[in-house]
Formats: sequence, C-alpha cells, structure tokens
Amino acid sequence: MAKIKYYYDTESCRYERIRVSTWDIILNLLGFLVVSTIIGVGIFLAADHYFESPTKASLRKENEELRLYYDLMRQDLDESNQMLGVLQERDDDIYRVVFGVEPIPDEIRTAGIGGSNRYRELLEKGLEREDLIINSMKEMDALKKQMYIQTKSYDEIMDMAANKEELLASLPAIQPVSNTELRRLASGYGYRIHPIYKVNKMHWGTDFSLKTGTPVYATGDGVIRWTKSSFGGYGKQIEINHGFGYRTKYAHLSEFVVKRGQNVKRGELIGYSGNTGGSTAPHLHYEVIKDGKKVNPVNFFYKDLTDEQYAEILRLSALENQSMGSY
Repeated sequence: MAKIKYYYDTESCRYERIRVSTWDIILNLLGFLVVSTIIGVGIFLAADHYFESPTKASLRKENEELRLYYDLMRQDLDESNQMLGVLQERDDDIYRVVFGVEPIPDEIRTAGIGGSNRYRELLEKGLEREDLIINSMKEMDALKKQMYIQTKSYDEIMDMAANKEELLASLPAIQPVSNTELRRLASGYGYRIHPIYKVNKMHWGTDFSLKTGTPVYATGDGVIRWTKSSFGGYGKQIEINHGFGYRTKYAHLSEFVVKRGQNVKRGELIGYSGNTGGSTAPHLHYEVIKDGKKVNPVNFFYKDLTDEQYAEILRLSALENQSMGSY
C-alpha cells in the first residue's frame, strides 16, 4: 500500500494531503530513465575503452596479422619492381645497343592491363579496404605483364646472340680481378669524394681494393692498344681494344705482362695491381668505354655472377663513398 504524504499549510494552519498528478509521475519516470541511460552509456563506454572483449581482441590480432602480411607483400612487390627495373635498364641500354636493336618503347612496357570491368567483381563485394586490395592487384598485374615482355625481349636477344659469337667473346663481361665473395669492390661509377682534393667529382670507373701484386685479367677478347707509365694520374695502365666500339682500361698497376699489339682472351692475365700514379692505396681502377663514352662497368659483370651476386654488386657500387685514386 502506498504511503500518503502531507504538508503543513501555513495559511489554513492545517495538514493538507499531497496529491501527485499523473504528469508529475510521467516527468519523474522520464527523468529517471534519462539519468539511468546516461549512466549506463557512460559505464559501457568506459568498459569498452578500458576492457577489451574477447571478440574485439581476436579481431584486433587478426587485423595486425593481416597488416603484417600486407606489408611483407608490399616489400616483395617493391623489390620485384626494382629488380625488373634493373633488368629493363640493362636490356635497353646494353643488350639492345650491343646488337643494334631499338629499345622497347615505354608505352609498350607500361601499357594498361585489361579493361574497366576487370575488378568489377571485387567492387561489387563492397570490401571495406577494397582500395588496398585493388591497387595491389593492379600493380601485380602490371608487374606480370612487364615480366612477360622482358622474357620475350630476352628470347629475341638470344636469337640474335646465336649469330654473334665473336661479339659476345669480345664484350668486357667479367670482373677484372678474382672477386667471388664481392669484398673487393671499394668504389663505383658516379659522383664520389676525390681522395686528394676532397670534393665531389665524377668517378668514371670502378675501384677494386687489392694487395699489390694481385693478378689482373682481360675482361674480354681483344688487342692491347697500349701500355703506359706515369708518375701521376693513372700511373701504370693498360688499355685493350675489344672491337665493336668497346675498350677497357686498367690503371694504377704495378707490372705489365703484355705488350702493345698483343692479342688476349677473356680471363687472360695482363698485369698485377699496384699503387702507382695518383693512388692513395693499392687498388685497381677499371673503366669500360663504349663508342668513346665511359659507361658503368658493373652493367657488364654478367658472365661470372649469379642474379643474387649481381644485385649485391649493384648495391655496393651505388654507395657514395670515397674513391681510391685520381681519375
């Protein structure tokens, strides 16, 4: 039974009964519900913020794993694109130049894949991060197409090479010293700190750090164009004419074992490394000249290196360090 409440009326000096209207009851109930809702929502938000549910923890872990795998996939894709770029550069700037064939046009290498409906199925699924998935698939499709074009290019080059054995034998296609562990390459082609002037200057060859007296070999078949000796500059040096527009230079030697006009074969001993001329330490400075223009020697180190070794020697040659002699 509900309690009856009274209040004292000062005007009538009597106790009057408190009568509660239906509207007051409704307002009180609404106020109670509003306050209860606010408190409940606050408790839920606090619990959700500070206490992770098993379902949410499982989803978070799954998202982290997916993100890790996506990052690894992106890394592999970027590395594949970089290596393909190296292969395309060698194909256009070396192999096709050697055989007198025009490089593959960029519009063919970078042509689009499929049509606008190629990824419609994924778009219709309404994936939450469909942009990441579709962009990655587009890049992978482009990479596969470029790889296919590159393999067809190499097939074409192999056909041309079958009739050019003399040219291939003459190309400066190996390293001029024994460097199977790739520890000898000290400075590559490009702008480097000059060892004497201490300024950034173009380094036109590749330096190999060697003990004095280390054997130096011809990198392709050819004829000894000359042997020279000087107190400065390149010191004792040899230049070989390989024909087909190719020449190679070997500088800062300590001794010659060949003479002008002598025919040499790839891999034949021509001299020994030294520290002559403008050299700051025993080493070999090696250059490749094509049609009178000095080019990057590492682009020709394909005969005695695996794909992994070639990628590593590219990395080493790109380091912007100090060269070891005048150039």
